[in-house]
Amino acid sequence: MEPSVITNHANGNPHDLHDKRRVLIFDTTLRDGEQSPGASLTSVEKLEIARQLAYLGVDIIEAGFPAASPDDLEAVRRIAAEVGNSAEGEVEPHRMHIPVIAGLARTSKGDIEKCWQAVRYAAKPRIHTFLATSDIHLQYKLKMTREEVVTKTREMVGYAVSFFTEAGMTPDVEFSPEDAGRSDKEFLVEVLTAAIEAGATTLNIPDTVGYCTPEEYGALITYLRGNTPGAENVVFSLHCHNDLGLATANTLAGLRAGARQAEVTINGIGERAGNTSLEEVVMALHTKQAQFGLFTGINTSQLARTSQMVANYTGIMVQFNKAIIGANAFAHEAGIHQDGMLKNASTYEIIQPEVVGWTASKLVLGKHSGRHAFKMRLKELGHPLIDEELDKAFGRFKQLADKKKTITDADLEAIVSDELYQPREFFTLTDMQVTCGKSGMPTATIHLRDEHGESLIDAAVGVGPVDATFKAIDKLVRWKFDVEFILLEYAVHAVTEGIDALGEVTVRVETNEDTPRTFGGHGADLDIIVASAKAYISAVNRMMAARGKAAHDTASALELKSVS
Repeated sequence: MEPSVITNHANGNPHDLHDKRRVLIFDTTLRDGEQSPGASLTSVEKLEIARQLAYLGVDIIEAGFPAASPDDLEAVRRIAAEVGNSAEGEVEPHRMHIPVIAGLARTSKGDIEKCWQAVRYAAKPRIHTFLATSDIHLQYKLKMTREEVVTKTREMVGYAVSFFTEAGMTPDVEFSPEDAGRSDKEFLVEVLTAAIEAGATTLNIPDTVGYCTPEEYGALITYLRGNTPGAENVVFSLHCHNDLGLATANTLAGLRAGARQAEVTINGIGERAGNTSLEEVVMALHTKQAQFGLFTGINTSQLARTSQMVANYTGIMVQFNKAIIGANAFAHEAGIHQDGMLKNASTYEIIQPEVVGWTASKLVLGKHSGRHAFKMRLKELGHPLIDEELDKAFGRFKQLADKKKTITDADLEAIVSDELYQPREFFTLTDMQVTCGKSGMPTATIHLRDEHGESLIDAAVGVGPVDATFKAIDKLVRWKFDVEFILLEYAVHAVTEGIDALGEVTVRVETNEDTPRTFGGHGADLDIIVASAKAYISAVNRMMAARGKAAHDTASALELKSVS
């Protein structure tokens, strides 16, 4: 059974990008979303998320900021080459289309050149360049006059366009006047006019600090579309932040005002309070089709899976009451609500759980289930695993089935998350033993194995079993590397009901370095202390991956310096 394809279209063709009712979904999870504290992703993790965004049906993937580091440039290049192209002339299974692959660049020749180096491998590349336009940014950040901003915009947009023309390609250049929400609207018209004259094809209007209300933002889009010469020949885009909790409302107001591209992130992650949430915008348009008359090409049945992948890779978990994809989004506890649900689900649900990828299934598999049934059920859940990935997940399933009488879809999702959405294993938990009690001293003995196969064993005493476990891991990591962790956040919840429920733990830790960095980790197990250890080790592994990335960036910079 193939996963159902539920596209969000109001009698429109999801493949017709020129339909005036079509809203293009520009996903910036891998760029703006990654700027969330502690959400740093490796190039491999970025590639996996990009593949999933393609399955989701995203129109444009902003894959990163190539000038930020050699690793980021390489990540964008790989995504452009592997996700931004068809597989042997055909779209991969479950993919709606080949997405545009975009990279971000400041209005400087160096940034734009690096961006082109990365995105040019895609079938449909895009350069997205930006320059601030608010007086506060001009005065305190840029130290530029308005005239200088207009000139810079014209020159750098034209420079970006030149790479496409030299390659014999139709230009696809997006320009963003940063902090447009607090900019003088008449000056914005000047800047946008210069961008259009230089060849920009998409004009993005960022509410960079989440300052606008829906009325203000919608009015700004209406004014710019009505007063900018050439506005009818470009796509107006929306990029809203959630500092006042209005990102989704502002985006919908901008769409109502005629913009046709929404810049969003999975789970709404991003700087400070985050960005506009992809799932909220898509499902608002889906649910209120009669009101908006707009549609997207998103395969909504992939929303839950994509949300979970991003949460586990970034270590930023979704709050239970998050709209659309939170664990409680389709839960009903009040007696009146339950009574209504039993009579007719539409009494208290405006969206069917299956539409966004949740399942109402309870008992699915047991210890007598075979590999084929397991593989097919994962495929139905949106995880078409093969080869080594399937072997690892099936092994965990069998271990769980020996301990747990019934296994639900939620258990399967947790297994996949714990096995597949983890960073490179610099350290692996081999064994552990914990003693605790009211009168005793909680003690944890931890046995790790490093990536070279070396065994590491140590013990520690703590105020409780989890504290003792984390302290023992700290000692082993400190013995190998001069770094300590400060636990910022620890969260645990049961995946399913019952005393044999599979438990999930997420942690966020901060290093004690001169420049502290934050890392998230995730673990799942029937034993919550074991799950805690796995989550903590996952955070350690992310720290090690980041250290390797930093060392690679430094070496590359030194190499470039020596060459120049």
